[in-house]
Amino acid sequence: MARDDIPHDATALAAEIRTGRLSAVEALEEALAAADREADLGAISLLAPELGRHRAALLDAMRAEDPESLAGAPFAGVPFLVKDLGGPFAGIPVDAGSAALEVRRKDADSYHAARTREAGFVPFGRTTVPEFGLSLACEPAIGPRARNPLDPERTTGGSSGGAAAAVAAGIVPVAHATDGGGSIRVPAACCGLVGLKPSRGAVPGGPAFANHLFGIAAGLVVARSVRDVAAVLSAVSGRARGPFPDPDLDRDRLASSLKVGVLTGAEGFSIAPERAAAVADAARHFEAAGHLVEELSPDRLSAEIAASGRVFDRVISANLACLFRDLGIRNEEVEPLSAAVAARGRAMSATDLYDAGQESVMVSHALWRLFDEVDVLLTPMLSEAPPKLGFLPTDHDDVDGHWRGMAAFAPYASLANAAGTPALTVPFGEDEAGLPLPVQLVGPIGSDRLLLRLGEALAAERPFIPVRRRRA
Repeated sequence: MARDDIPHDATALAAEIRTGRLSAVEALEEALAAADREADLGAISLLAPELGRHRAALLDAMRAEDPESLAGAPFAGVPFLVKDLGGPFAGIPVDAGSAALEVRRKDADSYHAARTREAGFVPFGRTTVPEFGLSLACEPAIGPRARNPLDPERTTGGSSGGAAAAVAAGIVPVAHATDGGGSIRVPAACCGLVGLKPSRGAVPGGPAFANHLFGIAAGLVVARSVRDVAAVLSAVSGRARGPFPDPDLDRDRLASSLKVGVLTGAEGFSIAPERAAAVADAARHFEAAGHLVEELSPDRLSAEIAASGRVFDRVISANLACLFRDLGIRNEEVEPLSAAVAARGRAMSATDLYDAGQESVMVSHALWRLFDEVDVLLTPMLSEAPPKLGFLPTDHDDVDGHWRGMAAFAPYASLANAAGTPALTVPFGEDEAGLPLPVQLVGPIGSDRLLLRLGEALAAERPFIPVRRRRA
């Protein structure tokens, strides 16, 4: 099948495979060919073609023997790339973007990985991440450096930047991603994609809970369509087996009239005029659809944004210190920023870490109180267009400066992580340079499907299709 005939999103591609117009093996070979064509983007840090071919051939054989055998696998045969953090996926080596980790091949899937396979996806490689996921850019010292397909001189965002680049370039229609401080939503926003950080507890993190991070992290995908995100969420969520109760993702059905709280700015941060205008335009969309819109003061969540940053700092630092201890990682084996973050974690007191947990609770409580007043929050996702490569270097030990740079780029990103709420980013039009204008929707825990329905309406009004640009 010619490249132009490959469907736009995973739902459409799965339908082509299900009806026999395309086999799983053919879909995988096209993805491998696309990975080769787009190698200069640095989206993929490792390919495992034989692993993918074995899985694709197995699915084709199952369908040939019994056409109904894969009826419960909505994405049967769809090629899939795995993030180099937050798995594991059996057979995909993990090094977290760092030369310090010996490549380790896990014998068993995580619960999330197992459900991804049960949905029919065909993993065949691993996407690029910044070392240990410590950045909203994706340029690990060991390489490759991920480039934005919309403009290869610009960042993909991070830490799921390789995943976003692969999807935006059309290598795969969806890719595995994780979010501990905006790491699904920021790359999706940079590359013109859709990204949902699910509600705390919605997607399983076991059995090892290696990416638990005190509950601030969650995994799902970056995708080219809202319907793909919704379908993947349905396929992998529920029955998480701890440590949190399973949220009811249908608790907020789309009412005839919702109250949307709008934040076009953020106190202490500069939001580019076209980014604020996109939020205002999205607010007018909701108003025209019959929803009530209330403009909120830019300082409304200032304290919670600051607290969320402290939670992220302490949890990530403590986590990295433990990783260094458990794996015997030495400072000289890692990038300077990673060494400094781990040192911060080692120096942290138990009371400092306890305070972070308590602040996370209070951020969550503050948002619950706000959701007594409004049903959904609408905010900017990014403060500016994706910057040029190198805007967030990691060859230094200024941890606070690095965190400030990330907060300035995505002021509202870590709020949902600390609070545990779902948060969705969708592109809503484009700027004069043809780059996406993403907005973010945040709702109470369990409102994931409500956010997806609202996001689908935004995407329908101003669709954005990522178009790959070649380097000059």
